[in-house]
Amino acid sequence: MPAPPLPYPLDRPIGIFDSGVGGLTVLKALRRKLPHRDFIYLGDTARVPYGRKPAAMVADFAFGITEFLRRMDVEGVVIACNTASASALPEMAGRFSMPIWGVIDPGVAAAASLTRTGRVGVIGTKGTIASGAYQQRLVERGLTVWARACPMLVHIVEEGLAGSPECDLLLHHYLDDRAHHDQMDTLILGCTHYPLLHDDIARVVGDSVVLVDSAEALAQAVNGGLEGSAAPGSVPRAWGRIVHFVTGDPLAFAHTAAVIGEVEGEVVPLPVTELIRLQATSALRDAPAPLPSCVPGR
Repeated sequence: MPAPPLPYPLDRPIGIFDSGVGGLTVLKALRRKLPHRDFIYLGDTARVPYGRKPAAMVADFAFGITEFLRRMDVEGVVIACNTASASALPEMAGRFSMPIWGVIDPGVAAAASLTRTGRVGVIGTKGTIASGAYQQRLVERGLTVWARACPMLVHIVEEGLAGSPECDLLLHHYLDDRAHHDQMDTLILGCTHYPLLHDDIARVVGDSVVLVDSAEALAQAVNGGLEGSAAPGSVPRAWGRIVHFVTGDPLAFAHTAAVIGEVEGEVVPLPVTELIRLQATSALRDAPAPLPSCVPGR
């Protein structure tokens, strides 16, 4: 089954993907930095969540999605999902010739520049924390790390329970044992949903802890890695266009996304079988010689 066509032409868009709606926080941050650029957002809602799936499976998902976006003639790909960034980015960077950005390295760089005590915390999904991707990079910078998986916070966000007693109960459950790390002064929000709980998390950890939003740090990195805010050879518009491809129910996507904010642009159903076909037939992972890495700063 061929992939659905774009509902309208885009000028060398930037591709973004996530397991669901959380990556829309990254899209919002990118739109603030690059308002004239076109974007394709792919929400793999048929296979959400990624955080509890094996890393190898998530990496396969990421390869199929990135190949789909490559065929859509994107200028680069943003992995908005922390779990997919941890599972797939190093290998993908050597297999695709276009720039690929993940959320982990920008978040680590931001935290390292902000900490005064050298003690940094990170919270994320089970998959992200189990991968050790944040912890390893932070330790390599000489920092002391506290990490905690907080899987239920995604559901708190998607159920619209930010600021509720249930939210506070879970945050205390996840964060109160940081008492043994009372000099921790920086906390990375290692999941794209977590910035939507910024005020709740800040209230629990206190004013002495700076929260790092990986979405904002990633937007800075992408902005710095592209020349100008418009695609090469295009005529800038007041605002770029967006197309959303969704592997699950488009109405369910729009409903859940309403928690994060309105969905700008067309929402196009994408059969997940198309992505499975691409990850199964693509020879990228078995290529005899990898292409040079195009990930900035790696």
